[in-house]
Amino acid sequence: MFDLGISLSAQFKAGDLVLINGPLGAGKTVLAQGIGKGLGIDDITSPTFVISRTHKAVLSMIHLDAYRLIDTDNPNLYLDDLDLDTENSVTVVEWGGAESARLSEDRLEITIDRTNEIRQVEIKTIGNRWNGFAI
Repeated sequence: MFDLGISLSAQFKAGDLVLINGPLGAGKTVLAQGIGKGLGIDDITSPTFVISRTHKAVLSMIHLDAYRLIDTDNPNLYLDDLDLDTENSVTVVEWGGAESARLSEDRLEITIDRTNEIRQVEIKTIGNRWNGFAI
């Protein structure tokens, strides 16, 4: 997952949105750490309890964990309250559902499946930004 994150990061630019979904322990944070490493950021940890962290770099990264927002009455309102500078950063959202998808019409949606012994990763491209995407 870490190496996949590094590979993906080479294609990112400011304003990109990445939604990562999968069960607990699937490797969402490790994928985010790989993305961070590829952007020159070494201190990526899970933002579960603080909800979001902004990591400054040549291309900054916002790392968001929407898990605690899912069960709230209005997750969209709470997401808006974070006042994220998504235009100037790569935004990586763990547990990113519909409320997070509305941050950008162009995004990568990554789903990690660990129901078998072999981890399976599906990367879905949404929007014109990702035309021609390959990894």
